[in-house]
Amino acid sequence: MEIAVKRNQSFRLSGELIERLKQLAKGQNRSLNNYVETVLLDAAYREPNAVTLAAIKEVQNGTLRNEPELDLSSIEAMEKSMGL
Repeated sequence: MEIAVKRNQSFRLSGELIERLKQLAKGQNRSLNNYVETVLLDAAYREPNAVTLAAIKEVQNGTLRNEPELDLSSIEAMEKSMGL
């Protein structure tokens, strides 16, 4: 197992943001450093899969605009409007 070399880096963040990050870290029982590192890793390396990319393209192209709206009046009506 390769050990990641970690370096110190300083960032200037607003006090409100730091407090919010501390709350979020505490809610996940993590240190502030670990929480911020996890969030940054996710932002830096998360790549959508093929299904997600296709859905993004559908939204951007407006492909679904001509689809009838779902009937949410009941479960049965919703399933019927979905073609199930």
